[in-house]
Amino acid sequence: MTQISTRYRAQWFSTGTAARQDILAGIVVALALIPEAIGFSIIAGVDPRVGLYASVAIAIVISLIGGRPGMISAATAAVAVLVTPLVRDHGVAYLFAATILMGVVQAVAGLLRLDLLMQFVSRSVITGFVNALAILIFLAQLPQLTDVGWETYAMVAGGLAIIYLFPRVTTAVPSPLVAILMLTAISIGMGLPVHSVGDMGKLPEGVPVFALPQVPLTWETLRIIAPYSVTMAAVGLLESLLTAQIVDDMTGSDSDKKRECVGQGGANIVSALLGGMGGCAMIGQSVINVTSGGRGRLSTFVAGAFLLFLLAVLGPWVGRVPMPALVAVMIMVSIGTFSWNSIPNLRRHPPTSSVVMLVTVVVVVATRDLSLGVLAGVLLSGIFFAGKVQRMFAVERTEEAGRAVYRATGQIFFASVDRFTRAFQAEAGTNDVTIDVSAAHFWDISGVGALDKVVARLRAQGAAVAVIGYNRASADLIDRFALHDKTGVEMGVVPH
Repeated sequence: MTQISTRYRAQWFSTGTAARQDILAGIVVALALIPEAIGFSIIAGVDPRVGLYASVAIAIVISLIGGRPGMISAATAAVAVLVTPLVRDHGVAYLFAATILMGVVQAVAGLLRLDLLMQFVSRSVITGFVNALAILIFLAQLPQLTDVGWETYAMVAGGLAIIYLFPRVTTAVPSPLVAILMLTAISIGMGLPVHSVGDMGKLPEGVPVFALPQVPLTWETLRIIAPYSVTMAAVGLLESLLTAQIVDDMTGSDSDKKRECVGQGGANIVSALLGGMGGCAMIGQSVINVTSGGRGRLSTFVAGAFLLFLLAVLGPWVGRVPMPALVAVMIMVSIGTFSWNSIPNLRRHPPTSSVVMLVTVVVVVATRDLSLGVLAGVLLSGIFFAGKVQRMFAVERTEEAGRAVYRATGQIFFASVDRFTRAFQAEAGTNDVTIDVSAAHFWDISGVGALDKVVARLRAQGAAVAVIGYNRASADLIDRFALHDKTGVEMGVVPH
């Protein structure tokens, strides 16, 4: 317990330089969260304050109880697109109720250690997820770059120049923050005709207040919100756990995935009670935070707290921040997020890995649904893996003193049972057959059924059959499910 407490304090209270970087990085993230939260609110069909208050609540709460320091969680498009029908058909109160249930489901999932399912997501799927998200982040900026004047393009180009060149002067202040402040000053000072944050929607005034959702506490309400809550919980956890893994890789540190699941649940419950929508980890803002020097919980807390300060105190000024400045930051995020070495790796890596990565990218970009892309990649990885293991199998037949001996090598499971059964030819005139499985392993009832089929067929031909060499796991499986043979008292020998 003492060790955990010490580690938690270290995640909050860093040295002076690290603390300053956390604070400055959090400020950059807060500014970048505003247009995103407004946009997601529009997608969900709710007032902009629902997305903005959600970003405030989720960021602050996850900084306290989350499992990945330095990762940013807030209102997201992945969750927003799921609730549009709910808001349209039943109203925003049902959205708040569904978000509370979403948080409960996520917390329970964390306690049940469902985060361990991430072990089945291959590196190729994660790379595809990252690349697809980078592409989606870039595509999301295109509406701000169409049907606009030359001033917008000039400001975006200037913003990118500041972002990439300013670190050569000093890294004391994050270059994205410098770009936002300089371009805002230029835009206001010169009165440039460019879109601003205020053009996306009216910013709320004041702070969120605690309130329970005004919905009837009936089974009918549960029937309405449960499907949305479970779907939001699954998508939110999937994106959060994948983002946590990416931040782990970027920072060279580990995170507590179980705690992150529970933390996401708690953050969403608080968000709904303060009038916010559901959310999850955001890879774009997390990349901004990490590349700006944010590493600790303080950076995530500052992102939420400073966003609240902006909304409550500096709302009119925040509304004048030019969108080209934020577009430049998000283009930087897109460039930094994309795994550029994955392109030459298409030729160096095994073809199956490259196919999995490309399929993940294509499905995510085509459907705008991260969960579908990851699901497609995981399923394809499983198929390729099963095919690879299936080929690592052989049966060799020899004659020893008038006895036919079959030696099986490799893995016997549902994908290899056909090859296993075909390997045993008719034994006309042979009275004694031995099947040696000492170099093989039976994985499932399909493999047990295949052995049953072979033994029954050989005995029907008049041969006496002995199966030898079971390892303990295979023997246990045979004893439980075989119809024709058991392993017997003596391990490794089946009497005939």
